[in-house]
Parts: sequence; C-alpha cells; structure tokens
Amino acid sequence: MTFTLENEQLFVKINRKGSELVSLQSKKNGLEYLWQADPAVWSRHAPVLFPIVGKLRNNQYKWQGQTYTLPQHGFARDQAFEVVEHTSESITLVLKSNAETQKVYPFHFELRITHALVGNRVDITYQAINQGESEMQFSIGAHPGFICPLLPNETFEDYYLEFDQPETLDRKVIENSLYNGQTEPFLQHAQTIPLHRSLFERDAIVVTGYLSNTLTLKSNKSAHSVKVSFDGFPYLGIWTKDIHSPFICLEPWYGLADYSHSSGQLKDKEGMIALKPQEEFTGLHSIEIS
Repeated sequence: MTFTLENEQLFVKINRKGSELVSLQSKKNGLEYLWQADPAVWSRHAPVLFPIVGKLRNNQYKWQGQTYTLPQHGFARDQAFEVVEHTSESITLVLKSNAETQKVYPFHFELRITHALVGNRVDITYQAINQGESEMQFSIGAHPGFICPLLPNETFEDYYLEFDQPETLDRKVIENSLYNGQTEPFLQHAQTIPLHRSLFERDAIVVTGYLSNTLTLKSNKSAHSVKVSFDGFPYLGIWTKDIHSPFICLEPWYGLADYSHSSGQLKDKEGMIALKPQEEFTGLHSIEIS
C-alpha cells in the first residue's frame, strides 16, 4: 500500500512496507527523480537501514551471550509499518518490536519515520525509542537512489557531486561488503566529485569527518539537481551497483558496515548508538530537487 503526499511543487509516494519513499516527482516539469526499482538492476527505491547499517561479519552478532542473525542493513526495510498520522503534506509511520523482530533483535523499540513536504523539499525524520528496561544498541541510515542520468541526452559521466564546502577526505576501504580497517585518500581540498564508473569498482564510497551538511547531484548539461542534506549524520555512503546501473545513491548514515576482523559483539560495531530505557533518538535528513 502506498500513500500520497502533495503540495504545489511536489508529488510524492510513500510505501507502507519499510516506510519507503518510492516516488519523488516535480510538478513543474513532471520528472521523476527517484530510482524506480527495476528488479533487473536494483529492486529498491530508498530503503531505511535499521537496526544496523551495512553488513555484519557472517551476518551475525552477539548480545549478552546470545548469537543472532541479521541480514545486511537490518529488517525495517521489509516490515509493514502502521500509519500514525497522514495529512496532504506529511505522513508518520511506525514500526514496533514484536515477537518476530525479537528473534533477530532482542530489544523493545518503536521506530517512527515522518516524511514531510516543505516547498521543493522532503524532510525525513527518524525517531527511535527504547521501550525496554535495559540499554538498546542500534544504527540507522538512509539509502535513497536517484535516477542518473535524468534526461535522455545525458550520460552518467555528465554528472558530478558537489559538497557545500571544500573537503579533504579519506575513503574507507570496503571489501566483500565489510570494512577492512584501511583508508585511502579520496579528496584533497576539493568540493566536487566528477562521476565515473571506476569510482565504484570496489563497492561504495564511504567517508566520515566531512565539514559539509549537503551533497548535491548536478549535471553538466542541464539545471536539474538533487540535494541531500545530512546535518548530524557522521557517515556518508555513495553507491551505484555496476556499469549498467542508471542511478546513484546518496546515503546519510549513523553507522557503518562491520570490520572484517570484527569481534562480533554488537556494542563493538562502529557507529552503534546506545539508548537508555525510554530514551529517544531523533535524526533528520532532507531531499531537495530543483
């Protein structure tokens, strides 16, 4: 089931499954900006990553002496959320822990996700609440994919990414979907990243320690752009699947894939957030088109 949001500038759809943004259209030009989940390429649009970001070593973790199994990016993206509130320009959906989630993630939680339209922007708010009686460990992240190239006369290489400030960044080295603990130089006082397929030959680009709050996908041939804002998110992933994939994902994260030499203890996974009983976490990122 999908829900529609609409204002003077945007027409947006949210799927109850995963509380996933599945359409982001401009009313001005009729263009769809969000990747449309071609199953032959990548079958998702903008999945929510919870309660982990990335992959676990052996897809397993340990908590209080027990071993649990979780797939890459967790389970929220495949769960049916319930509607809390729905207006013409915003919707809040909630996922609550249950007997099935506790088989793989032994915490009592409530995850609320709100999509709200503000002009030509979608604000996406995440609220995670620890409803248990002991500490809760989790990560959360966004994984929106954007059509690239957007127009028929463009190629992937006609696009570039632009930070709002010059950046000097190292790239975390990902091998077999795990972080091997190494980094390599990526940007040296640069604000733009020209897109080319070779950037992704070794999986996603993952960076941290940036000064910027936004990253914008721009074209050298048109004025269309997509800006992702991520103030407060400590990690950023940039990914496309392969040389034939006409999309790119700009991913703000609280969390990171497991180390290839991970201890397996959930609390040792980089980027995990610890919530005390009844404590609440809130994160916000936005997507703006022009």
